[in-house]
Amino acid sequence: MRCFVRAKIHGITVTDKSVDYHGSVSIGKDLLRAAGIDPYERVEIVNLTNGQRWATYAIPAPEGEFTLNGGGARLGENGDRCVVMAFDFKAQFGPEPAQVVFCKAQAGKNVISEVTEYRASA
Repeated sequence: MRCFVRAKIHGITVTDKSVDYHGSVSIGKDLLRAAGIDPYERVEIVNLTNGQRWATYAIPAPEGEFTLNGGGARLGENGDRCVVMAFDFKAQFGPEPAQVVFCKAQAGKNVISEVTEYRASA
């Protein structure tokens, strides 16, 4: 089995951080739904601003929010742009496409600017 990307939220902006929380990242329910990421699912985070990368799990938050919690709060700052990815183990990529959600910051929240898919090449 190989590990393939299954879902991705690209360009999500950190809206808050909480070192005192027990861990995870809080992601707006709208963004989780659009990407097909389930609450409490393992995700990998890449901070595009500073290059940090870590694995944690996603918890649902109010729409448009993206909060770094626990130790992950030390890996970014408010306003940093990130990528959230979920993966799946299977023999090959496809036939189901990977869902990709692109975000932009608007009025202090993350809004969906585009939804597309990664598909296996023919």
